[in-house]
Amino acid sequence: MIVDMKPEDIVGEYQEATLTYCDGKSRKVLYTGLETPYPDGKLIVSTTTPDGIISHVNRAFVEMSGYTETELLGAPHCILRHPDMPAAAFKDLWDTVLRGEKWQGFVKNLRKDGGYYWVKATVIPNVRGGKVVGFTSVRRKPSRSNVDECIALYPTLI
Repeated sequence: MIVDMKPEDIVGEYQEATLTYCDGKSRKVLYTGLETPYPDGKLIVSTTTPDGIISHVNRAFVEMSGYTETELLGAPHCILRHPDMPAAAFKDLWDTVLRGEKWQGFVKNLRKDGGYYWVKATVIPNVRGGKVVGFTSVRRKPSRSNVDECIALYPTLI
């Protein structure tokens, strides 16, 4: 289930946006300009069901997202979607993984506290008996030059 963000969870002054997801659902998000740097040597790992519901998270995911493991498990992965991310990036991700192919890209994720962090994401379909049964996502620290390129590019995409 996806719920609106709460002002009491946000650290600092924030802006508000309403995001509409691929499934037509929408959510009010609250976001700040506070970046949490991705730590060296960490991998964020999660798995989801075929429809994007989180079924497993590692400790690094919990720490970077600001959510508890309990809050993450059973939630749609799109709770991390930052309003600066272009819809075209997620369309490309879903089009790619639903064909059974690996997707890679740079993603600005929204933290529970309204801040954000950048990742280099790799999403791999989990295929059993010729059918996609879920996805595994591994995120690592992106280079600052790649982040800077995305900061310039993403506002130009629809």
